[in-house]
Amino acid sequence: MSKKYLVITGGSRGIGLATAKLFLEQEFQVINLSRNLCPLPDVVNIQIDLAAKGFEENLKQELLPKLEYSERVILVHNAARLDKDNVENIQANNLRDILEINMVAPTILNQIVMPKMSKGSAIIYVGSTLSEKAVPGAFSYVTSKHAAVGLMRATCQDLIDRGIHTACVCPGFTDTPMLRNHLNHDETIIEQIKTMNAQNRLIEASEIAQTIYFAATNPVINGAIIHANMGQKER
Repeated sequence: MSKKYLVITGGSRGIGLATAKLFLEQEFQVINLSRNLCPLPDVVNIQIDLAAKGFEENLKQELLPKLEYSERVILVHNAARLDKDNVENIQANNLRDILEINMVAPTILNQIVMPKMSKGSAIIYVGSTLSEKAVPGAFSYVTSKHAAVGLMRATCQDLIDRGIHTACVCPGFTDTPMLRNHLNHDETIIEQIKTMNAQNRLIEASEIAQTIYFAATNPVINGAIIHANMGQKER
């Protein structure tokens, strides 16, 4: 049995599902942490709400025994929440929930998993093009995705002598259920979005998965922000 492990949040659909599939193909054991189950039969699912207070105690009991004999662990912080909000109407409770998922939970997961991470392991944050720019109407998402860059850079510096590398992969507009739901499945808007990059199409989730895998398996990429957006047109 392989002693290489992928621990991923939000592996039930979209980029997370594509990433789980790719790592399985590369003979990793895959553990998904999310509220919904990953449909891939070889994935181990631990159902958990990353916004819930105190989730870490139950997670430790379920996750750590599964990593008992691990030799290399890739931790991918992929779970995210995308709301329609702005600086004037953002509700404090909603902002707290989003920051719990996008900022606090990754920090807690790092602390849980790092004792099992040997040299050659990696921590990958999934950011966004909006990790370094902003658009109107996505206040909480933009704020939390900017924070992902800070989390990654701080992680890199704190683990500088551990042989564990880290990166922040920042996808552009990717064809996922989250994006389509956010756009209310409006094909007119989707077609407009396709024109906003050099390839005039949406990115496939599998393309982001390949970028995550490359970053996770190449220690030379450490403390790096990787924009995977096909060259977005600047407006």
